[in-house]
Amino acid sequence: MSYINDLLFGVYPYIAGAIFLIGSWIRYDREQYTWRASSSQMLSSKGFRMASNLFHVGVLFIFFGHLVGLLTPHAVYEPFISTGGKQLLAIISGGIAGVVCWVGCFLLLKRRLGDKRVRATSTKADIFILILLFVQVTLGLLTIPFSMGHLDGSVMLLLAGWAQSLVTLQADAASHLVNVGFIYKLHIFVGLTMFVVFPFTRMVHIWSAPVKYFARGYQIVRQR
Repeated sequence: MSYINDLLFGVYPYIAGAIFLIGSWIRYDREQYTWRASSSQMLSSKGFRMASNLFHVGVLFIFFGHLVGLLTPHAVYEPFISTGGKQLLAIISGGIAGVVCWVGCFLLLKRRLGDKRVRATSTKADIFILILLFVQVTLGLLTIPFSMGHLDGSVMLLLAGWAQSLVTLQADAASHLVNVGFIYKLHIFVGLTMFVVFPFTRMVHIWSAPVKYFARGYQIVRQR
């Protein structure tokens, strides 16, 4: 069991990270015509805007919440908030964002599978990544009742210790998750798998966030 734990949470994260970065680089270099979000809004706009906005607002909050929550050292926030307080804050804010994201993802998945025009133009990768996202958000929400059972923040510290050990290339990173509940491990595993499939799906459009749009110059349009 220790071997499997080390493999899944000590080795697999680096494999997933390598595929995520190298795969994205290769796809951008060799297949730029496929580097797009492949929006289906023109095929069917009914309910799309609300579903998309709910999903993206929720998933962005969840992503940056996880990023800050897991990678912020305990000593940084300890003077301002207790470990238990931080966990309760994460449960409340993450729970709200998770529900918003779950609803948006459910509506997008329902539209993807139920609308004949959208379904006809969808690839297997489009459907797979949407199902995987839905499963991941569902697993995240399922961790909330378990987190409520230990508001001392002990599990949160273990999860943060694992993430920070990976970033700092510590050999014993997986040891932090030995005594963590199965639901957390499954949530982490599915999350890592999303990094593996990332370069092969429409998710690559995340790299192309239109940040420069707000700083670009005005486009001059002249009448004939």
